[in-house]
Amino acid sequence: MPIKNRFAEMQQEVTGWRRHLHENPELMYELHKTAAFVQERLHGFGITDVTPGIGKTGVVAVIEGKTNTSGRVIGLRADMDALPIHEASGVDYASKTPGVMHACGHDGHTAILLGAAKYLAETRNFDGKVVLIFQPAEEGGAGALAMCQDGLMERWGIQEVYGLHNMPGKPVGEFAIRSGALLASSDEFEITVTGKGGHAAAPHDSIDTTLVAAQIVVSLHSIVSRNVNPVKRVVLTVGTFETDSTASNVIAHTAKLQGTVRTLDTEYRAQAEDWVRRVATSTAEAFGASAEVTWSPGYPVTFNTETETGHAIEAARAVGVAVDENTSPIMPSEDFSYMLEERPGAYIFLGNGDTPMCHHPAYIFDDEAIPLGCSWFAELVERRMPAA
Repeated sequence: MPIKNRFAEMQQEVTGWRRHLHENPELMYELHKTAAFVQERLHGFGITDVTPGIGKTGVVAVIEGKTNTSGRVIGLRADMDALPIHEASGVDYASKTPGVMHACGHDGHTAILLGAAKYLAETRNFDGKVVLIFQPAEEGGAGALAMCQDGLMERWGIQEVYGLHNMPGKPVGEFAIRSGALLASSDEFEITVTGKGGHAAAPHDSIDTTLVAAQIVVSLHSIVSRNVNPVKRVVLTVGTFETDSTASNVIAHTAKLQGTVRTLDTEYRAQAEDWVRRVATSTAEAFGASAEVTWSPGYPVTFNTETETGHAIEAARAVGVAVDENTSPIMPSEDFSYMLEERPGAYIFLGNGDTPMCHHPAYIFDDEAIPLGCSWFAELVERRMPAA
C-alpha cells in the first residue's frame, strides 16, 4: 500500500493515541479531557499556534510550511466526540465510562489528524498554512456550526476545507467520494395531536386521538410517494408514537409523534416542512381533532464542491489501493456540511473493513486504516501547496 513511510513508522504510536481516546470517551461539548489530550500532543510536536475553546471545546492549530509565498490556507477537520452507547465490542481497551463509547470512530479521526499534524510539523514540506480543526459535538450538537459561528473560517483565513470518515463494509485501503451531494440533510418534527379523551366503551362521545394520530402517520408517508420525483431521494420516518392513555380501556386525549425528514435535494428540504404541516393539520381536522407541528431544522446536505473533490481524489489515488470516485450518496447526515457551506471543500470515506456499522455497540475502528488516513491528509496538503 503506497502510504508514506513515516506513517508506517508512526502507526503504533498513533494507534496508542487512538486507543487512549477510545478508553476515555466524552460526549457533545464536554470534551475537556479530549481537548487537553489533543493540545498536549500538538505542543509536543512543536506546534505553538494552538487555540482552545473554539466552538466551546474545539481546538484549532496552525502549521506553517517552509515557505508561504502561495498565501494558500487549507483546513483539515476531525471530530472528537463519542456517543451515549454502552460498549459491547469486547476489545481490551474498551470504554472506561459506562454508557459512553466511540461507536462512530471519532477517536480514529482525531488520532489520524494528530498523526498527520506530527508529520507536517516535522517536514513542513509545503508552501502555505495548514489549519488543524479538532471539532466537538458532531453527534447532534452541531459543533461545526458552533466553530464557524466563533469565526473559524474568517479568523484563520481558511480558503478550502477537507474531512474524512471511516466506512464499515468497505475494505481498508479503499476510499469513496463523489462531487455534489454525499450525505443527506436531517430535519426533525414533533406533532402533538389533541382529540377528546374518553372511555373505550363510548367512542362516540370522544374524538379518538390514537386513531387520528395513526391516520397522520399513514398520511405522512404519502408525502414521499406522491410528492417527490421517484428518481430523487427523500426519507421520512416517524420514530416515536406516544399517547397519554395509561389503560386499555381509555381513549387518549393527546398523542405525540416524533420523526425526521432526510433529503439530498435542497429544493425538497425547503418544501418538506410545509408538506408535513399541511398533512398533519388537515388530517387531524378531518377527524375533528387538532395537530400542532414543531419543526426543528438539522444538518444541511453535505455537498462536495467539484474542484476540491478532484484534489481529494488525487490524494486518495496516491495512497489508497482503490478509489470509488462516484460513490452513491447515503442518507445519514454530517455537520461538516456547515463548514462546506462556508468554504469549498470535500469529505471522503475511508474503508474500515468488515466491522459492525457506526453507532452499533460492537463497532470497532480498524487501526490498519490509520496510516492511510494520515497519508491522505498529508498528501492533500503537499499536492495543494507544493513546496516553493
